[in-house]
Amino acid sequence: MQRNIENNNKKGNSLAICYNRTMNKDLMLYVHIPFCVRKCAYCDFLSFAVTEDTKARYLAALHREIERVSEEYREWMISSIFIGGGTPSLLSGEEVKELMKKLKDHFTLQADAEITLECNPGTLTTEKAQAYKIAGINRISFGLQSADNEELKLLGRIHTYEEFLASYQLAREVGFTNINIDLMEGLPGQTKDNFLCTLEKVIALQPEHISMYSLIVEPGTTFYEKYGEAAPFEGELPEEEEERLTYYAARECMEAAGFRQYEISNFAKTQFACRHNVGYWERKDYLGLGLGAASLIEQKRFKNTTSIVDYMDGNCDYEEVQALSKAEQMEEYMFLGLRKTEGVSIEKFSSLYHVRMQDVYGTWIMRMHEEALLRTEGDRISLTNRGMDVSNYVLQGFLLD
Repeated sequence: MQRNIENNNKKGNSLAICYNRTMNKDLMLYVHIPFCVRKCAYCDFLSFAVTEDTKARYLAALHREIERVSEEYREWMISSIFIGGGTPSLLSGEEVKELMKKLKDHFTLQADAEITLECNPGTLTTEKAQAYKIAGINRISFGLQSADNEELKLLGRIHTYEEFLASYQLAREVGFTNINIDLMEGLPGQTKDNFLCTLEKVIALQPEHISMYSLIVEPGTTFYEKYGEAAPFEGELPEEEEERLTYYAARECMEAAGFRQYEISNFAKTQFACRHNVGYWERKDYLGLGLGAASLIEQKRFKNTTSIVDYMDGNCDYEEVQALSKAEQMEEYMFLGLRKTEGVSIEKFSSLYHVRMQDVYGTWIMRMHEEALLRTEGDRISLTNRGMDVSNYVLQGFLLD
């Protein structure tokens, strides 16, 4: 079902968006920090190792972008900020303080704004953790992936499980009360028992949130050369049935420990669902800042330049701009919204698009009900447990010709 929802029509310097100047209109910010110590074997994100000089030039360019684009959003309220990468925790405490000050000076933040910083275990120090807290970061997301050091080595991660534990404890000691831990299943050679061992160790730490993602072997990565289609070690990836059983067991384990599944890959304690991620699935307006960062503003999607040289030189032409048609908006409402366990609202669909969901998708919805992959409860349509297993199959049916 993966269809690129942005096109490749390069535009000039300006983006013709007719902004709705409504006071307190909700906006989320994503800030991209594309630096890492080294590229992980499975990673196809826009990230790379850099020198201190390049990092300083990039941060200066990022500050300039914040100053420039914020003029268009003076009357919008920021409900969440997500600083992702790359490895944002490579930034020093002072660099994060300066970045957060720049954001606060040029945007209006809600008093309870959720502000997340992604952190790679092993890169956190006491000075950094304290500075991040003072700067206003109130949510840390640790990219653990596995509690097995051999699996971490296979993934090309720079940390050990013991280093993660030290980083996690440090975050708790300085006062972080909202912590996410990312885990990855479906690794080469990984069994259900291997993954559940990792999960049990993580649950014992009592984080507020756990994200559980299946490995996707992406073209252009080291993993693709080894495990991609027809690659020499393809057979080392778990069979589909093994992954399904792992997912079922992990879900039961987390629910028994008090984590509520609110999205296909995400589980949280009460009131700790990630506000920023939920906003993506609900198609809320978000502005991307930094190299290659994507945005959705009032039914237009656009993306910053992916050239680090151009970005640092101030050439911030948008590489991709797409004004979403009504059909594309309906598609996104369905295939993004159905990722949430609560699903989508039939009434809201009609209110937004002035057409009944049944008139647009009735045939497919009926078929998915017959196959026990969708269910309807009152005003909401959602995936069944079985539907989550084959979500790509279900969701592709909501793409319109």
